[in-house]
Amino acid sequence: MTEPAYVRIAGHYARRIRTGDLRPGTQLPSYAEIAQQNSVSDIVVRKAIELLQSQGLVRSVRRRGNFVADRPTLARISPERQMESAETTFRNESDHDVQVQRDTARVPAGEDLAEVFGIAADDEVLHTVTRATEDGRPISISDTYQPLDIADISSAEFLEETLCDKLPTSAHAAWLNTTPGDLVKTVRQQFLTADRRTIMVSEIAYPRDRYDEYVFRMSLR
Repeated sequence: MTEPAYVRIAGHYARRIRTGDLRPGTQLPSYAEIAQQNSVSDIVVRKAIELLQSQGLVRSVRRRGNFVADRPTLARISPERQMESAETTFRNESDHDVQVQRDTARVPAGEDLAEVFGIAADDEVLHTVTRATEDGRPISISDTYQPLDIADISSAEFLEETLCDKLPTSAHAAWLNTTPGDLVKTVRQQFLTADRRTIMVSEIAYPRDRYDEYVFRMSLR
């Protein structure tokens, strides 16, 4: 999927903010300056700034401009963040060396997934394990499952996300190198079509100290 210009611009500033290149309180260039630097219209710049504001990275001061906010968060914006790859997500957060590895296999659904997808327990589903590192340090791992007739989430109309602190699975604990008994921050996703068919589920684990807070914001329109 081609990344819209406003998402690319927002990602550029998000990366500079999260890495400390733009410190809290720093004023961003004007709309006209950003538009000229990126050869885009003011409308595109406005959408980029709105995305940064919705992510909690930028605050607007009336008649003064836009400034870097005090504390970064993990803001999960739909559809911008959910429709991008893991590579894009993490590289928009960091200028360090981010590597993403995926392993995919067909596995039996089992009773729990069979109930979620409305299939038989011995039907196969596609299981993808995604592991991410930053400068060689593990920062995320996820398990994603989807029926074999589903290629991606382009047909999804709804996304349900649940956030909790929980004991990681053995595979997640091993990858994140957690101390036995330590909790991890886990986001469980369920993508649904307009007729409420579940087409993909995913469980993503992060170290608890990676983000100050997590924000979930979904469009109601």
